[in-house]
Order: sequence, then C-alpha cells, then structure tokens
Amino acid sequence: MSVPVVDMDLCIGCGSCSEMCPEVFELRDDKAWVIGADKCSTCDCEAAADTCPVEAIKFE
Repeated sequence: MSVPVVDMDLCIGCGSCSEMCPEVFELRDDKAWVIGADKCSTCDCEAAADTCPVEAIKFE
C-alpha cells in the first residue's frame, strides 16, 4: 500500500489537500504535513494530490 509524502521544498501551503482529506493532511507552519497516512481509505488521497498546484504530494 502506497502512502502520501509531501515534498516540503515544493509545498506552498495552499491547503487544498487538507481541505479534501483532513484526516490525512494538516497545515502546520504554512506547509502540509501527513498526519494519517493510514487514513487514505477515508478520503480520496489521489484526488487531493491531483489538486496540489505544485505537485508536492507523491506516493511511496
């Protein structure tokens, strides 16, 4: 199972991922953090990654 990872160098803190998947992503210090990688089943993590304007979310 792949898990989301945020590239902190790319992230601009727009918050689109945390709005779509609040159990997986959280904004802290103007960056998105993965807080629940195991919770992707509760939302569409792929769609959240697709909304990222700088493509900072990858899956490993």
